[in-house]
Amino acid sequence: MKKILFVLSTVLIISAGVSAQKSSVYVTNGMAINGYDAVAYFKESKAVKGSSEFSYTWNSAAWYFSNKENQESFKAAPEKFAPQFGGYCAYGTSEGHKAATEPDAWAIVNNKLYFNYNKDVKALWLKDTTKLIEKANKNWPEIKDKE
Repeated sequence: MKKILFVLSTVLIISAGVSAQKSSVYVTNGMAINGYDAVAYFKESKAVKGSSEFSYTWNSAAWYFSNKENQESFKAAPEKFAPQFGGYCAYGTSEGHKAATEPDAWAIVNNKLYFNYNKDVKALWLKDTTKLIEKANKNWPEIKDKE
């Protein structure tokens, strides 16, 4: 229980400062989702760093890909590959706020990509994804353009 409280308080503190963005896409250093290839999560089942050589601007953010094929796949259907909640933490969104995410704290649920703040938060989120996704879907329209 202490670990859960620590993780939750850490998420709240971090989300209050580090990820206070008005953008509906989680952007760091000008890159969506930390510069990782959104398509690779689906095709390779792992986090793969993208390259500026294969970038594409969509939804006011620069998306990086590891190869031309993934870039073209994203261009053809960005909604299919882009993470839910703009790449912000799915657990945080379920709690009504934006939070930063780590590229290796991810999951694909019902063919949709979700990120979490870290692996500990992901473990909490995985305990009840159906309920938490439902809550996050309700919260997202209200918080997506807020800091």
